[in-house]
Amino acid sequence: MTPPALELTLPEELLLLALDPRRGKPQCSGRSLSYGTAGAVLRELELQGRVTGQGGRTRVVSPLAPEDPFLAQVLGSLSDPGVGGLAGGVDTPLWIRRTAPHIEELCLEHLVRRSVLRRETHRLLGLLPYHRHPAADPALSLAVRDRFTAAGAAGFPDPRSRTLAALVSAIGLSGAVSRGGLRDRWAMRGLVDEEWTAHAVHRNVRQDRANRNGRSRHSGGGGSGDD
Repeated sequence: MTPPALELTLPEELLLLALDPRRGKPQCSGRSLSYGTAGAVLRELELQGRVTGQGGRTRVVSPLAPEDPFLAQVLGSLSDPGVGGLAGGVDTPLWIRRTAPHIEELCLEHLVRRSVLRRETHRLLGLLPYHRHPAADPALSLAVRDRFTAAGAAGFPDPRSRTLAALVSAIGLSGAVSRGGLRDRWAMRGLVDEEWTAHAVHRNVRQDRANRNGRSRHSGGGGSGDD
């Protein structure tokens, strides 16, 4: 049965693509996914005419709050003079790095409240709690993936699908969600530098990789990673 139509923002679509619908586990690095979620929020706000991104900075151009409470909360933090305000804006990669875990958590809570995801609490070694977010209706996650596949087959013809594809590549998710093979993965990778939020996300992913490789070399090991 086809799931009912549900309007999703870019960060919500990215999370539904990234999370295994039955186990609720990310299919890429959890930290990279949080970067991608933060970048997707900025792009969603740009598509709604609230912010603009240029020269590595994000500026608020309209402080009018969106209807979506999650987006309104993020826009309010960008409008705060303490983080740049309406004039100079914020450093995009740095903002993503600092706020990503909080932004992702807010988005996940929003999806749980909307009954799109469920929240399950598990314990590592029986002690440390952590959460998983399986789909409340796996058919909805499948529909999101089908739309993404169809957009890929059409060459990602619109701004939303191009941004989503760029973010998928930037966080290392393309291998898990692409049904078009290596050609589609290369096409998505080519979009990363064209989409300002995906480019900022990828900078943070690369920085984490470099940090890991540096620690590995200092400890006598090696390190590698894929885009």
